[in-house]
Amino acid sequence: MAKRQPKTQSPVVENPGQPYRPPSFDDLPDSALVRQAQLVPNRKKPGVPVLLSISAASLWRKVAGGTFPKPIRLGARTTAWRVGDVRAWLAAQQEGRQ
Repeated sequence: MAKRQPKTQSPVVENPGQPYRPPSFDDLPDSALVRQAQLVPNRKKPGVPVLLSISAASLWRKVAGGTFPKPIRLGARTTAWRVGDVRAWLAAQQEGRQ
């Protein structure tokens, strides 16, 4: 009879009964990746907090124009941005306004 492998532990639930909340943008390391849904508002999910107050079309116009960091391709239809690149862009925007 083959020996059974031990089960892997499930993730620790800090607040049982509460919905999972991903870490905030400020808590993420610069090497983390964020998707478009975490950056701009989505009409289908109005209550989700986002980082930028521009539309998805405006985000992609900025990418095409070179005024926003280019995303990393994760798959044929999947892209993400490095948190460090987005933070640097936000800092540059703040410097330009002051």
